[in-house]
Amino acid sequence: MYEHEFPLDPDVLHLNHAAVGPWPRRAVEAVTAFARENMHQGSVAYERWLQAENELRAQLCTLINARSSDEIALLKSTSEALSVVAHGLDWQDGDNVVISDQEFPSNRIVWESLQPQGVAVHVARLDAFETPEEALFASVDERTRLISISSVQYGTGLRLDLEQIGRFCHQHGLLFCVDGIQSIGALPMDVQKIHADFVMADGHKWMLGPEGLALFYCRDSVRDRLQLHQYGWHMVEHCGDFDRQDWQIARSARRFECGSPNMLGIHALRASLSLVGEIGMERISRELLERTTFLSDYFTDNDARFELLSPRDPARRAGIVTFRPRIQSVPEVHSRLREHGVLCALRGGGVRFSPHFYTPQSRLEQAMALLED
Repeated sequence: MYEHEFPLDPDVLHLNHAAVGPWPRRAVEAVTAFARENMHQGSVAYERWLQAENELRAQLCTLINARSSDEIALLKSTSEALSVVAHGLDWQDGDNVVISDQEFPSNRIVWESLQPQGVAVHVARLDAFETPEEALFASVDERTRLISISSVQYGTGLRLDLEQIGRFCHQHGLLFCVDGIQSIGALPMDVQKIHADFVMADGHKWMLGPEGLALFYCRDSVRDRLQLHQYGWHMVEHCGDFDRQDWQIARSARRFECGSPNMLGIHALRASLSLVGEIGMERISRELLERTTFLSDYFTDNDARFELLSPRDPARRAGIVTFRPRIQSVPEVHSRLREHGVLCALRGGGVRFSPHFYTPQSRLEQAMALLED
């Protein structure tokens, strides 16, 4: 029923939303209209463009259940947002951060970059305890300042219990930072329910938007704890009053946006999120999990030929299903799939499939048929 919004070429079987997803038709139309308007009229409609920026903040605020759009900044990437947090906090020699051993490099390198300041990185082995949450908690000591974790691990699709982790952080006076790039737009996110201090996510995966534009949520009560290292016209309170000689840092999360907004990306992501809003995250999540359950069941039922690397527990599943062939090599199977139009990735020691809610089951069955061959 979503074919109109996603008219993918029949030769392309897109199972790669955990990397870069396709845009819906309405995002393409929004970008096309924006470009044509720019070509014919320049920036005559800039005031309306600014309204689009405000509307996008409101959409993102609703999507993650932030208290206010003032808690939403529009940055370039998840990595930039992580850097704003890591290099904004006032660290002391001997402090430490807890992360996991399954993180994407962005949520590891940024914390390791603090080591010259005397900040240690405690890496929790998620499979060393009965639950991954227990592994994180066991890595915390009296000098831990922050836990930073991906909501869903990019390699295997392991889904973390963010509410449990957030409650632990809240009880122990720790900051809680969530890399939400592999879940926002795929699964419901409630930043208040999980007691998050910081959440970041690019728009080009599950939110169906373009690269170069990311959500950064910063809880209002911790906003002043982040020192700024970038300054410019856009991050001041009286933004647009260019003749004003005195200036103040914006009270809102706009303080983290030093320069001109990505208007092209804003128009695209706003259009994509309008589709997400129309369908609703509950339905999107339900239909997506139906697809990953279908894939997981296939690899479980064919255990003699494939090893399922993703969680078998439905409560731990998200939009990623990773498997390893037992007979052929992983690169060989990945190469064969790509040759036949299946867009997937080599991640987590196996082949990673990541469909979205609109992916027809018939397309998943096509991928399975290729594996059968």
